[in-house]
Amino acid sequence: MIKMQVLAVKTPMIRPKDDSVRVILKALEEQRLELMENDILALSSKIVSFAEDRLAKLGEVKPSKKAELLAKQYTLTPAFAELILREADSIVGGVAKAILTLKKGVFTVNAGIDNKNAPKGFVVLWPKNPQSQAERIRAGILRLTNKRVGVLIIDSTVAPRRMGTRGLAIGVAGFEPVKDYRKTCDLFGREIVMTLHAVADDLACAAHCVMGESAERTPIAIIRDAPVTFADKIDAESMKMPLKDDVYVALFEPKRRSAL
Repeated sequence: MIKMQVLAVKTPMIRPKDDSVRVILKALEEQRLELMENDILALSSKIVSFAEDRLAKLGEVKPSKKAELLAKQYTLTPAFAELILREADSIVGGVAKAILTLKKGVFTVNAGIDNKNAPKGFVVLWPKNPQSQAERIRAGILRLTNKRVGVLIIDSTVAPRRMGTRGLAIGVAGFEPVKDYRKTCDLFGREIVMTLHAVADDLACAAHCVMGESAERTPIAIIRDAPVTFADKIDAESMKMPLKDDVYVALFEPKRRSAL
C-alpha cells in the first residue's frame, strides 16, 4: 500500500539572487524537517524565478504597436502584453485578462507571467530554463547533504472546462516524469495501447494543494514515499505531447494549428 506524504515547508521572503539551495536547506533546518534519501523536493516556479532575478518592472517596458493591439483585445495593460509577446513562443487565443500561449512546448496562460506575489509594479517571469534549474538544485542538494533526491519545479495551470488552477511540472530532475502503461494489460487481460501516466504532473498537483495560491509562504513541499522510478538521467521532453497527437490542438482551426 502506498502511503505518500506531502509536507509543506514555509520560507522567508525570497530575494533576487538568493542561493535557492541554501534557502531550501535553511528552511528545512528551521522547521526541523530532515531531508531523506529519495524524497522529492517540489518548488514553486516563483521562488526559482526570484532567486534567478526573473522580475520585470512594468514601468520600464516599452510596448510595441502589436502589444497595444493585444492589450486592447484582451483587456491587459500594454506593458504586460509586451512581456507576453517577448516570453511566449506563440499566441493561440484567449479571453479577458488571460491569453493562451505556447511556451517551451507547454500551453500556459500569459506565458507564465504573473503579478501575484510580485513586488508592486513588477511581474514575475518563468525561470529561464526550468529544467536546468531543477538539475542544478538537485546537484546542489547532493553536494551539501549527500542525499539523492528528486526535484520538481511547478507552476499553476488550468484545464479545459475545469474551474480553478492545478499543478504543472515545468522542470524535473532525479525521477522519471512519465510512466508508460502501453503493452501492459488491464484487469481483463486487454492490452493497453495508449495510456501514459503523467506522474510528475500528479505530484505537482499534490504539492500545489499544500502550497496554496496566495500569502501562505509555503513555496516548497517535501513529497515522501512517492510511487516513482528514481534515475540520475531522465528525458524531460517525455512530458510533452507532440502537437500532432494532442486532442485539444485538434480542435483548433487548421490555420491556427499549423502556426503552432
